[in-house]
Amino acid sequence: MAGRVCFHCKQWVEQGEPHDCWTTTEAALTADLSEDLRDAWERLREIAASFGDQRIYASHHSIMFSRKSCYFFVRPKKNHLELWMFLGRKLKAPQVRRVEPSSKTKFYHLIHIRHRDEVESPITDWLHEAYEFSDPAEVARPKSRAKNVRTVAKKKRVRQAKAR
Repeated sequence: MAGRVCFHCKQWVEQGEPHDCWTTTEAALTADLSEDLRDAWERLREIAASFGDQRIYASHHSIMFSRKSCYFFVRPKKNHLELWMFLGRKLKAPQVRRVEPSSKTKFYHLIHIRHRDEVESPITDWLHEAYEFSDPAEVARPKSRAKNVRTVAKKKRVRQAKAR
């Protein structure tokens, strides 16, 4: 019985047997959820899908929701759903367990969901805001600062001189 234990999924793989634990599906990730968590997951997916054009796919231990980039993802756990969303501002609310910067313009927010009734406002409003924020055409990016203050001052003097 030659074989090995997969480093990633910890399953026994016989020698010569094809194994691809990176390929996963929503169904596989949500198969072991309790009835309450399954209802919450279905409501969450339904709400997110109603926002508009996007890609929903499973990746390793998460289910991703993205436009050009991921705007939120869900990690199904035994007792709750971990909801991670990306917004352009920090939220201060009892539902938000953690907030950290993920880039210069984004913050990630962690929310635990245990029941379908929790997938209501304000969480659905925040998800819609994250969906809108993820569209690069609609986001006003901050202008970059001048790297050389002398150059900016010189250009300003030249403009003033021309105006006289």
